[in-house]
Amino acid sequence: MTDRRRRRLAQRRKATGLSQERLAEALGVDRSTVVRWERAETDPQPWHRPRLAAALDLSIEELADLLADVGQAPSPPDERLGYVLRNPGRVDLIAVAYLRDCVQRLDERYDQVSSTLLLAEAGQLHGQATFLRQHAGNGPVQRELAAAVTESATLMGQLVWDASQRRDHVASAAYFDQAISAAQQTRDAVAEANALLRKSYLALYGTKQPSVGIALTTRAAAVGHSASRVVAGLAQLHRAEAHAMLSQANECLDALGAAEAHFAAVDSRDPATNIFCPSHYARLAGSCWLSLNKPNQAMLALEDARQLVAARRKSTAVILGNLALASILRRDVDAATSYLHQAIDVIEKTRAGGGLNLAFAAGRGLRPWRHEPMVQDVNDRLLTLMSS
Repeated sequence: MTDRRRRRLAQRRKATGLSQERLAEALGVDRSTVVRWERAETDPQPWHRPRLAAALDLSIEELADLLADVGQAPSPPDERLGYVLRNPGRVDLIAVAYLRDCVQRLDERYDQVSSTLLLAEAGQLHGQATFLRQHAGNGPVQRELAAAVTESATLMGQLVWDASQRRDHVASAAYFDQAISAAQQTRDAVAEANALLRKSYLALYGTKQPSVGIALTTRAAAVGHSASRVVAGLAQLHRAEAHAMLSQANECLDALGAAEAHFAAVDSRDPATNIFCPSHYARLAGSCWLSLNKPNQAMLALEDARQLVAARRKSTAVILGNLALASILRRDVDAATSYLHQAIDVIEKTRAGGGLNLAFAAGRGLRPWRHEPMVQDVNDRLLTLMSS
């Protein structure tokens, strides 16, 4: 029996992040109605089509084309991607959705493995998205390719910076700028704000320009304010850290309060829930207290963050590195070396750029006790890290 389905319609629904249930809810119909549309058993009634087109971010004409496209199963998506790379004028939503899925899978591994292990594949995917975007006409395929470029460029900016041990600020900034530009063209405020936020990290932790970081995080918060509480809250958190770096305690506390208010309003519909971690607030608050030379408050916040984050992630190394620094400020050498050993355990697996920098900073902070055996042991491990 011939299997005739509206596969491009289903693919478009998935590309916009909608399940059959969510689409049905948005249109005020039963899920079974959406199933029958995608199986080409029935057609959407004329009064459903404007809302269906809007939900799928299509024009009425583009929706009509998808509804008319009823046929056999297409080639597997990886084969389809290979075909359109050889014939870029025929790029379609199926190939782009597969490309974006590949980028997303890499992004999900970012916090758990060394960035150098992901860099080559991410670079290839980014090159493919950029190449296909140059050949796609206007319409939904062009918009999806712009979204793919936004995602892959943002990931590349992170990977290049990490792989260079946070030294190559110029190349990373260029990727983030490319992501910002592509997001603006698709009017994706969440993606734009996220790329702006990632670019702010270069100023905060790379070039050590907290004033530039404040400008970028303020802009990210403004762009993401009405689109995502998560992104707006993260931007306020990093703005708080920038103020703390400048010893601006009142401004720091104001930004922490703004971040907390955003996070309190986050719900499951927020489009950026995938980048939010329960440890975010405590981790950044701890870093703020550390910059403000308040080690006791920093310890409390960082220990809370440590309980909320999974073991052996890049962010774990950052928390442990800051705990070591806070312990040094309290002149607790035993605790400092213990936290530093734990941080090195994570860094050896993930090569976390931020954690690595903090570990070396803690090593320098332990110099007054350099003749102590426990400090010599941790310094030996740091030297091994430096030479590997």
